[in-house]
Amino acid sequence: MKERVGTALAAALIVCSLASSSNAFPERPLTMVVPFAAGGPADLLGRVVASRMSEILNQPVVVENINGSGGMAGAARVANADPDGYQFVLGTVGTHAQGQTLYKHPLYDAVTDFTPVVLIAEVPLVLLARKDLPVKDFKEFVGYARANQAKLQFGSAGAGSASHLGCVLLNYVIGVSVTHVPYRGTAPALQDLQGGRIDYLCDLILSAKPQIEGDTVKGLANLDSKRSPALPDLPTAVEQGSPDLIAYTWFALFLPKHAPEPIVKKLHDAALEAMHTDTVRDRLTGLGAEVVSDQEATPQYLGHLVKSEIDKWAAPIKASGVSVE
Repeated sequence: MKERVGTALAAALIVCSLASSSNAFPERPLTMVVPFAAGGPADLLGRVVASRMSEILNQPVVVENINGSGGMAGAARVANADPDGYQFVLGTVGTHAQGQTLYKHPLYDAVTDFTPVVLIAEVPLVLLARKDLPVKDFKEFVGYARANQAKLQFGSAGAGSASHLGCVLLNYVIGVSVTHVPYRGTAPALQDLQGGRIDYLCDLILSAKPQIEGDTVKGLANLDSKRSPALPDLPTAVEQGSPDLIAYTWFALFLPKHAPEPIVKKLHDAALEAMHTDTVRDRLTGLGAEVVSDQEATPQYLGHLVKSEIDKWAAPIKASGVSVE
């Protein structure tokens, strides 16, 4: 009993200490953990936002890439960090929703182990194919995949990543079973797609756009419900006969659990100001990201979103039979 009281008292003292120091926050550089490889879509978006937040907070916001376990390794580091505001994670639908069902033993509870800060943007996925795949559009791809599924391979940025589960949903909807080839990030997966060593990839539009425009791969379908201003000529899968094929990700900032409200507010306000900056919005829009409204950028909205997204993705992941240790 005395030990439990002592532990509770120690925790209370830590929270009080953090609260008392939050008025001066931040007094030193901060770390934005991007739980994916450098050069990938999360890294591109994170660095745009971090650069502007550095100016607003008058302290460097250093991006640190911690890859592994579909983004869960980096997110777990933040979940276990001190809630003093100096480490936060750029989470996604993969790290904070899909992974809770995909992994047999998740490294954290996405609802209880984090403090939501701000939802930043939503980004659609795009179906890419190697240049010499003998199809010219999504309808032909579906027919080809059904006829050749035993010999096809699709790549991803890693088990549990948005690109992995986007193609899991694609394969489920069109009724094929295709070998998955996981990579340590989007960049190496794209390199092998360009080299013809894998057949297709469900990539975020942020990194897919330059490859399509550079004619290094085939863009077959936008997997969102509507076309993107970033690639207005690329039809959606919905337009091409697959109304149930809608896959996108979102990006948001999370602190560890028990982060003091004043620190949450300072980081939220800095991120929101960054999102309102014309150069940041133009850069994100140019990459294919849709910056969310102020109403969707609140910590409360993000907390509800995480819970609803966990429920939304549980059914298709379980139905697909895909699971990761």
